[in-house]
Amino acid sequence: MTKYFLQQTLSKRICVSGTGVHSGKQTHLILNPAPENHGIKFRRIDLPGTQDIQALFKRVVDTSLATVLGTNGAIVSTIEHLMACFAGLEIDNALVEVDDYEIPIMDGSAKVFTQLIQDAGIVKQSAPKHFLIVKKPIKVTDNDKSVIVYPEPCFKITCRIHFDHPMIGEQKITFDRAKNNFTKEISCARTFGFMQDIELLKKFSLGKGGSLDNAIILDKNKILNKEGLRYPDEFVRHKLLDSLGDFSLLGMPIRGHIVTNKSGHTLNHLFIEKFLENKDAWETGPEKFK
Repeated sequence: MTKYFLQQTLSKRICVSGTGVHSGKQTHLILNPAPENHGIKFRRIDLPGTQDIQALFKRVVDTSLATVLGTNGAIVSTIEHLMACFAGLEIDNALVEVDDYEIPIMDGSAKVFTQLIQDAGIVKQSAPKHFLIVKKPIKVTDNDKSVIVYPEPCFKITCRIHFDHPMIGEQKITFDRAKNNFTKEISCARTFGFMQDIELLKKFSLGKGGSLDNAIILDKNKILNKEGLRYPDEFVRHKLLDSLGDFSLLGMPIRGHIVTNKSGHTLNHLFIEKFLENKDAWETGPEKFK
């Protein structure tokens, strides 16, 4: 009997609350198990009767400060950390109920979501998991920024960043699905920002929920968080976390090696658009156990 990689969902519903980093509002989430071939969907329970929002590239309506999905006037914002958690833990099917437009920032990473899901349990389903199998490279560039994917038997993602700041500089890291190191190496990496940018955001009534409890904050030459960093290269690990969330909006896991250089939400989504247009560069289908 042929054995395929199988789809997965949550074993039970999970309730969690937190603050939206931009809205400053307290938001409540319910993560629900979902049937096979359902995918990841978001439901605005504060807007009864609105259509569920699929976590797919075609539903992206903004990438300026966070990844925002929308359909028929309803939006859900700052989804990237939760989506990275689903991707990192290989969750294919879930329904996320939320009572406001912004997913809570928690501690600025995917740590809380990851722990809650692992504590609740993950269950295999009967249907095979489908993959996007890369057959030849695809690349998108914007000046010195780039995203490229190469054929690879398993999923890998390499991120490189460079910031002209003494605490960051150049950093590079690779996440290898075969090593199954998401929880330990990636999920706990926090978002970061610069003091001058945060002050500007607040002038525009954004970043209302941001604090040293949910972000690494830097001034011109140091980190303001008293506890310091969780990893020496936490900055690039968080960029990789964000990228996992962005690329999960392809709707299927990739069999390939994605390499990003100084990329962000906007370029990641331009890459997805080009990737999906180049239909001769990939194929879809289930995959057997070797």
